[in-house]
Amino acid sequence: MSSLTDRRNGQGYWRSLAEHADTPEFRERCRDEFPGAAAETPDPFSRRGFLKLMGASVALAGMAGCRWPRENIVPHAHRPEGVVPGKARRFASTIEIGGVAQGLLVTSSDGRPIKIEGNPLHPVGGGAADAMAQASILELYDPDRSRHPVEIESGVEARRSMADFEAWAAPHFADLAAREGAGLFVLSEASSSLGLAEQRRRFLAAYPSARWHVYEPLGRENALAGSRLASGRALRSRYELAEARVILSLDADPLAGHPAAIKHARDFAQGRDPDGPMNRLYAVEGRYTLTGAMADHRYVLPPSRVEAFALSIAAKIVQALERRLPGEYSPLAAALAPHRGHDFDADLVEALVSDLLHEPGRSAIFVGDGQPPRVHALALLLHKLLGDLGRTVLPCEEPGAEAAPGGEGSLQDLSAAMAAGRVETLVILGGNPAYDAPAALDFEALLAKVPGTVHLGLSRNETSRACRWHLPRAHYLESWGDTLAWDGTLCAVQPLIEPLYGGRSAVEFVAFLADGRARGGHELTREALAGRIGSVDFERGWRRFLHDGVLAGSALPTIDVALDLPALSAAIADHSALATGGGLELEFVRDASVHDGRFANNGWLQELPDPLTKLTWDNAALIAIETAAEHGIDTGDLLHLELDGREMEAAAYLMPGQAPGLVTLTLGYGRRASGGIGDGVGFDAYRLRTSAHPHFASGLKIEKTGRRYEFAATQDHHLIDRVGYEGRADRLDELLHEGSLAEYRRDPHSVHGHGHHPPLVSLWKEHAYEGHRWGMSIDLNTCIGCGACATACQAENNIPVVGKREVARGREMSWIRLDRYFQGDPAEPEAAFQPVACTHCELAPCEQVCPVAATTHSSEGLNDMVYNRCIGTRYCSNNCPYKVRRFNYFNYTKGVEEVEKLAYNPQVTVRSRGVMEKCSYCVQRIQTVKIQAKNESRAIADGEVVPACAQTCPTRAITFGDLNDESSAVRASHGDGRSYALLAELNIKPRTAYLARIRNPNPHLLEADEHGHRDH
Repeated sequence: MSSLTDRRNGQGYWRSLAEHADTPEFRERCRDEFPGAAAETPDPFSRRGFLKLMGASVALAGMAGCRWPRENIVPHAHRPEGVVPGKARRFASTIEIGGVAQGLLVTSSDGRPIKIEGNPLHPVGGGAADAMAQASILELYDPDRSRHPVEIESGVEARRSMADFEAWAAPHFADLAAREGAGLFVLSEASSSLGLAEQRRRFLAAYPSARWHVYEPLGRENALAGSRLASGRALRSRYELAEARVILSLDADPLAGHPAAIKHARDFAQGRDPDGPMNRLYAVEGRYTLTGAMADHRYVLPPSRVEAFALSIAAKIVQALERRLPGEYSPLAAALAPHRGHDFDADLVEALVSDLLHEPGRSAIFVGDGQPPRVHALALLLHKLLGDLGRTVLPCEEPGAEAAPGGEGSLQDLSAAMAAGRVETLVILGGNPAYDAPAALDFEALLAKVPGTVHLGLSRNETSRACRWHLPRAHYLESWGDTLAWDGTLCAVQPLIEPLYGGRSAVEFVAFLADGRARGGHELTREALAGRIGSVDFERGWRRFLHDGVLAGSALPTIDVALDLPALSAAIADHSALATGGGLELEFVRDASVHDGRFANNGWLQELPDPLTKLTWDNAALIAIETAAEHGIDTGDLLHLELDGREMEAAAYLMPGQAPGLVTLTLGYGRRASGGIGDGVGFDAYRLRTSAHPHFASGLKIEKTGRRYEFAATQDHHLIDRVGYEGRADRLDELLHEGSLAEYRRDPHSVHGHGHHPPLVSLWKEHAYEGHRWGMSIDLNTCIGCGACATACQAENNIPVVGKREVARGREMSWIRLDRYFQGDPAEPEAAFQPVACTHCELAPCEQVCPVAATTHSSEGLNDMVYNRCIGTRYCSNNCPYKVRRFNYFNYTKGVEEVEKLAYNPQVTVRSRGVMEKCSYCVQRIQTVKIQAKNESRAIADGEVVPACAQTCPTRAITFGDLNDESSAVRASHGDGRSYALLAELNIKPRTAYLARIRNPNPHLLEADEHGHRDH
């Protein structure tokens, strides 16, 4: 056990509270090789949601006939230009969420998109893509997508055509135009599209009295209000974390919950080099976030107390600066003086202030969107005082912040107009306000008061079912358009496939409403961008724009910010604005998988374990261990929650590191009309969310209902320590190596603790691989546990979704397992992540026990699976010490609808029932590069072969290459002083190595910990 671990109250690593308490249930799971009654066949009707996704019959447990279907193969009479059958092509495109673009490269095989990756030319993504963007390929082929217009009249639903809608719309909108649009309202999602902005201008010109409103459930209103308070302008801050030495996160999650999270994670990782300058991260938060998990110091505070903490920090910094420059900040210092005495951890506050002051121009402060405007204004003030503006923090004008023609109003304004009967026609462009609008508005009931309602959406969601007309919307992979990245760079949206169901994009639909004729998105986008692209040679500039996916040099310029110190001082002096809390506190946050609920019908995301709780197919009422003990609550207890007279039920989940007195609910679950996957999954937190308190509120009442709820959590699945570790207190310390920066620099081998073993002699003859010798390295110092690699692997390798019931039995199929470990006191533990997949051992235990040689080594040392040989004994899984092999208990792909088959990667076999599978190092990608290099008579370059997991990793924590290449990056990584092999003492020689995690705690805080001076 390393000395860093020794300082965590003498407690090593643990994965769950059950393991920490060493419960009989946990011990039983350790003894079961295949947990959850794996040999039993589940009740097929209880898996209804899963069956709807897979399109299979209820008889999955039986084997149907194996006769091949008869198909007719017809060749092209004239092959399309540039198309080679079976050869994939890649196109740049963009997904927009919340008005911010994420740049993508989409792989198309024979005319169908099959895989989404990051665009390396995109200034924010830099070649990476998060889990939601990658899983959106499944959304394209969702069988629950709308396939035709629907009209509901007098409660009767009828299928219609676009011609039927246009026949209704022509006289209706002509009458509105004659009245200059009086009574016409539009509600849209946030969008930074220049094309949509142009059509919006034309629409409001055609209907001058119309009103256009924008609503996002997870908006940035507080951040914009804070920048206006501090500077009088609506600003957006871009961060250069690679230059930062001190990072402070105040109730934020910049590594996962921010629109520029991918860039933040990449830049943060660049600053975590233990052999060079290393940044220090402080996180102040009430719930555990990925940023908190990576923090060197995490301070637990409920969100209502974060503002007081920020004021305390600001007071001490201004006081120190006032000493250096007397009189310079007197009014500000006077306003902040009362906040110096807030009751927080004095040692931590002093250390944080000292770090910020000693790194002028090298700090970065993030504030969560839920914090009041004053906290955002304070962050801008501190950046100015500390010299960060223009260096680590680049402020720019918020795109589209100016008032639009016709007046842009809030959802509250629109609701008031609907309630007053002033809305005759409401056009809703995407979104789902009937589900996610603040509860007090009762938006679904208000829709019934509007005579003419039209909803354009991908599916028949809650809002569509409450509107008179529903129209299919084109998916972004079926659309032409544009949007802006977080830094303002103009990005291209281009289709890779014709609209499967004839849907229209928002740009096309607004253009139709504006002038009464249908126009294509290609024409509209070119027209809108004519002044931005290739003013001399538009056609050439347009083609370059589509090829790159971005317009070079189009980012927003950085501006100088002049602070309004009198306004700031007055706001700070207003003590009535300071949140005081009271009773239990309820917090509403974005969900890591389904976002605000828009991805609820996506099976890949539903089955992706939450990074911290490891829950799948659910959200929960996260509650601190201390608070749960006070109320007699245990994980799985169904609770009755009441806030301001509104009620709901949710199951409790005891969360280590949660602030006492705080209950956290993630948004996006409890859907009623998302489709066969998302309906009825989890609990609808929007029922308690109001306009007055959209992020957190005090006064929550909780009561046990006496009923229990079953979660499907993966934290105790596939336990490595079943093999040779049971009964050893330090068993997990051998799996995850870490140490402090000071320890590492004194002795690089100190981070390995017990991990070094004497040379071992094998009973098996070792093989020398003279050609390629593929290997991988994973840097635990930069892995943030986001799960993007798991989704990339699922999309690349046709990994099936099994559903909540099967996950609860330990039967999830994911080839990559993101192990999350805690260490220390369960009330305030530290967290760490370790991705584990097949390590392709050179002396693989699985191969020694397979009776039919289904698992065997290739000439390059890959541990291959020959699916046609596998007879399903599961001996290999039993003998695998890493527990990374997955067994197909059922034919999960039987009966899949034709549209779902379009998402399959044709280069990877679709496995059937009774077959064992696991990570292949993306052998299909290796073979593709080998063939290409052979055809070009050249050697494979280092880094040319990139598995799906490494390609999408935002922090580039995964390195892959040829270990026989002495100049390769993976060879250098294996030789690094931090490198170690997982379970090295078994002498199985894994090809995947890990680099130990290094933390950079403040030395003064470590001293205070050791001497017991800190007051928690």
